[in-house]
Amino acid sequence: MASRILVPRLSSASRSFRALPQFQSRTFQSSARKFQEAAPAVAVPVKRPVGAFRGGLFGFLLGSTLAGASVYYYILEEYKVSNELLTEDIYALQAAVQRIHSYVTELENKMGQMKK
Repeated sequence: MASRILVPRLSSASRSFRALPQFQSRTFQSSARKFQEAAPAVAVPVKRPVGAFRGGLFGFLLGSTLAGASVYYYILEEYKVSNELLTEDIYALQAAVQRIHSYVTELENKMGQMKK
């Protein structure tokens, strides 16, 4: 009940505040002159910008180094994989040669027994 009593008064009060010129919405703008007056007079050290030549040279060297390192590790990994495959093929060939050698010696023994 108290809220019903206060609602019309608050809404009329808020309308009267909006009508006053001092409560109108303000923009957040400031002139350069007022900004200079408000800012403290502290000397900020001037940063020397990195020149285009130095920045370009540094970027080129960094990119070349990263590309070279990535290519090196890629080739190293490919070398390891190919070396493992070659080793497996060599072991398979060695096993095949041993099987053929045992087969040939078995045939020679049979041939020797047949001649006797």
